[in-house]
Amino acid sequence: MPELPEVETVKNGFLQNLEQGLSVSNYWQSPYPLRFSEPDNIGKKLKRQSLKGISRRAKYLMFEFEDYILVSHLGMSGTWREGVRNQKHDHIQIEFSNGKVFTFHDPRRFGYICLLPKKDWQKHKFFSHLGPEPLGKDFSADYLYAKTRKKQQAIKNFIMDQKIVVGVGNIYASEALFLSGIRPSKRAFKLTRKQSQALVENIKVVLKKAIQAGGSYIRDFLNIEGAASFQRQLYVYGKAECECKHCGHRIKKIVQAGRSSFYCPQCQV
Repeated sequence: MPELPEVETVKNGFLQNLEQGLSVSNYWQSPYPLRFSEPDNIGKKLKRQSLKGISRRAKYLMFEFEDYILVSHLGMSGTWREGVRNQKHDHIQIEFSNGKVFTFHDPRRFGYICLLPKKDWQKHKFFSHLGPEPLGKDFSADYLYAKTRKKQQAIKNFIMDQKIVVGVGNIYASEALFLSGIRPSKRAFKLTRKQSQALVENIKVVLKKAIQAGGSYIRDFLNIEGAASFQRQLYVYGKAECECKHCGHRIKKIVQAGRSSFYCPQCQV
């Protein structure tokens, strides 16, 4: 499933292709619903609306217009591609006043689009419960240490909780814990201040490297499909029984809350 670095890659792709001030000249949606049914009047509301900016909140792509925020979630298989492709599983097409068209393609239809009033979007159920952005200043060692007190939950599951911090997916949690020398099964309340500092720093490092590489799934969600280069930088994720790059010990795989976790028994305690 696309995570924060992949959505950030999408955002950056749009920023390279669209400039502020453009308006929506045409909006088309398929009769086949995505994860949630899209209102029929999205196109009418966006018509002639001027684009003010494109941003990301957690795993949501945000198109800011004069009066609305158009929210896009990629789900499990959603991609934005430039041009009119007329392919099966194309669900949304947006044409801007500069003539460029962008198509939302989603074979599994777990993605979705919604339009929110600009003044109240933070209060919507998609956003009201979200924790801080991992790359922002609000996600600090002091914050993480305070949040982990008295928490029995395994630390990997804890940092993947969107109420605690957004966008730390399975791959990036495993990699950050490895770099911090912390086992994924360690109870959150046992995290020391020093470990909290290391974990916050390494979450930021891993996410920044993944964004720079274009993510771990699709390098360019607008144009190119294929494995991204960050896959080649992984230390433990998907490396069960491989030798640890740091100590040579065999990487171990366990299952936590239905997700695979990978760690080095010697490097992580």
